[in-house]
Amino acid sequence: MVLLFHHTWLLTSSSLEMDETSMYLLLEKKGEDCVYTKDGSLDYHNNPANKLKTGRWKACIFIVATASLERLAYFGMSSNLLLYFKLELNQHSATASRNLSNWTGACYIAPLLGAFVADGYIGKFWTIACSSVLYAIGMTLLTASALAPRLFKTDVTEATDSQTVACFTALYLVAMASGGVKACISAYGADQFDDNDKAEKKLKSSFFNWYYQMMNIGSLIAHSLIVWVQDNVGWDWGFGIPTLAMVMGVVSFFSGTWFYRNHKPGGSPLTSLFQVVVASLRKKRINMQTDASLLYEIADANSSTTGSRQLNHTRNLSFFDKAAVETASDREKGSINPWRLCTVTQVEELKAVIRLLPIWFTGIIFSSVRGQVDNLFVLQGSFMDTQIDNSSFIIPPASLGTIGTLSVIFWVPVYDQIIVPLARKLTGHPNGLTQLQRMGIGHSILVFSMLAAGILEVIRLDFVERHNYYDIKPVPISIFWQVPQFFIVGCAEVFTLVGQMEFFYEQVPDSMRSFGSALRLTTIALGSYMSSLLVTIVTEVTTEDGGPGWIPDNLNYGKLQNFFWLLAVLSVLNLGIFVVVAKWHASKRSVEMIM
Repeated sequence: MVLLFHHTWLLTSSSLEMDETSMYLLLEKKGEDCVYTKDGSLDYHNNPANKLKTGRWKACIFIVATASLERLAYFGMSSNLLLYFKLELNQHSATASRNLSNWTGACYIAPLLGAFVADGYIGKFWTIACSSVLYAIGMTLLTASALAPRLFKTDVTEATDSQTVACFTALYLVAMASGGVKACISAYGADQFDDNDKAEKKLKSSFFNWYYQMMNIGSLIAHSLIVWVQDNVGWDWGFGIPTLAMVMGVVSFFSGTWFYRNHKPGGSPLTSLFQVVVASLRKKRINMQTDASLLYEIADANSSTTGSRQLNHTRNLSFFDKAAVETASDREKGSINPWRLCTVTQVEELKAVIRLLPIWFTGIIFSSVRGQVDNLFVLQGSFMDTQIDNSSFIIPPASLGTIGTLSVIFWVPVYDQIIVPLARKLTGHPNGLTQLQRMGIGHSILVFSMLAAGILEVIRLDFVERHNYYDIKPVPISIFWQVPQFFIVGCAEVFTLVGQMEFFYEQVPDSMRSFGSALRLTTIALGSYMSSLLVTIVTEVTTEDGGPGWIPDNLNYGKLQNFFWLLAVLSVLNLGIFVVVAKWHASKRSVEMIM
C-alpha cells in the first residue's frame, strides 16, 4: 500500500520532479554558497541542511505517504463508527450520534495541543513521530476490542463493559495522537522548501495541491473498500486494515528521516505574544513614535524568537506598536525586561495572528455549509432511487460522497497544471492566484453547490406532488442527479481548503506554523458544531405551528430546498465578509522578503 501511494505520487508529480532536477544542476553550477538552505533548517544530524541531499520532493514523498495512510486509517475507522456503536456496542441512535460527534470534535480540537508541543518544545519531527506511534497503538487496541468478542465469547450479541471501555479508550487515544499528526504533517511537508529560495518557494505552492490530492486518495479507499469490508466481512478486519495502514504510515515516516529538513523549536511562541499585549497595555498612555525606525529591534536579521525571521513594521493595529517604544525605565536593571519592551518582530507576529482571525472566521462558515455534504445531502439521497438499472445492486446514499472526493482528485491536477499557468500569464503572480483570491473563488463556487441541491429538491418534490408519492420511499428519481452538487463541492474544496492550508502556513509567524495548521483545522470542528446548531434552530422555528417543518423525518412532506436556499444566502453573505476582510488583510513580510 505504501508503494501504491509512492508510485501514484511519483506519477502525478513527474513534471515537478523534472523542475527539481533542473534546479539541482543549477545549484551545482553556482557553487557551495548556494548548496545550503538559508532558512535555518537543519538535517537529521543538526548540521545546516544541504539542498542537494535534503528536502523538496524526495522528503515529501515520505511525508505525503504518511499523511495519505493516516487519512485512510482515520476515515476507515470513523466512516462507519456510528454503525459500530449501534450494532456492536448496543448504543441507542441518539447516544451513538452524540458519542461520535464528541469524539470527532476532540479529533479536531486536539491539534491545538499538538501544535503547542511541536512549536514550543520538541519540534514537528518528534511530534509526528511520537504521535504516529501512539496513533498505531490506539488503533491496535481498537482492533483488539472488536476482535475480542469473537475470541472469548460464544454470544456476541451483547457488548460487555470492558469492550466498551477498551473501545473508547482506544478512540480517545487516537484522538489525542491524531492532534499531533494533523497539526504538523502539512506544515512539516512545507518546511522541506526554503522560503528564501524563489525556485523552492514556487514549488511549495504545488506541494499543498498534491498533498491534498494524496490525502483524498486515502480517504477514497477508506470510504469505499474499508466500509465494504466492515459491512460484509467483519469489524475485526474492518479495523485491522486501517490499523495496518497506520503502521505502514509510521514506517514510511521514519524511512525518510535522513532526507528531512528540521527547524529548532523556539520555546512557547504564545509567551512572546502575551508579552506584547502586556507591554503595550503598560505603555498605553505614552505617545507613539512617528518614525518606525526608532522602535526597538535587535540588530541582526534574526528574530528574538528562535526559528523566526525578522519582520518589517506595518502601520495597522498600531496600538501594539507601543510595546516596542523604548523608555528610560526599560533598562533600569541593566537588562531588558521582555514584559516591558518587545521587538518590532514580536509586535508584528502578534499582528499577523490577529489579522488571521477574520479569515479564520469565514472558514468556519464555509465548513458549516460544506458539512451538509455528509449530512443533508445524504438525507436527500436516501429519498431517491439508489438502484442501478433495476438491478439488485443498491448504492448506499453516503457512498455518493465519493463523487466529491473524485472531484477533488480531478480538480487538483487541473488547477496545478492548467489553471495556474493560465492565471500566471494573466496576473503575473508566481502562483497564478494569490492565496486570498484562490480562497475567495472557492467561497463563490460553494454557493452554486447549494443552489444545485436546492433545485434538485424542488424537482424531486414537484415529482412527489404530481404523482402523490408522499408516502413513497424512495421516490423514483435516480440518486445520480446528486452528482453535480457533489462535484461542485469538490471543486470548491480545491480552491478554498487547499488555499487555506497554504495561507495559514505562510501568514503565521515562522515559529508558529504548526499552530497555523491547527487553527485551520478548528474551523472544521467549529463548522460542524455550527451546522448542527443551524439545523436545530431551523427545525425549532419551522415546526412552531405544529407543521412538519423544513426537515421532517419524511422529506416528502418537508421543504428541504428552503434550507439549501438559506445555506446559499449564508454562503453569499460569507463571501461578502471574506472580500471585505481580504482587502483589509496585510500580509506578513519578513526582512529577507523586503530585501
